[in-house]
Amino acid sequence: MSRRGDCCDNAVVESFWGTLKNELADEMDFDARVEARRAIFEYIESFYNLHRRHSSIGYRSPRDHELSFKAGALSA
Repeated sequence: MSRRGDCCDNAVVESFWGTLKNELADEMDFDARVEARRAIFEYIESFYNLHRRHSSIGYRSPRDHELSFKAGALSA
């Protein structure tokens, strides 16, 4: 780790937070913290990891990328 607050240290996570804010948080108003936590959990588990395409892994979803990786490892 380098300097505190240096976004280049953790670009992937910073990108994720930006995506979460743009695709979920900016579109909704939450009345309670529990409501926000539930919406974020649903976004990550039901959309971001299963269906959303990521440019860093060849425009595939993380689930599809993991399945193709496991299939390749099993055939090797």
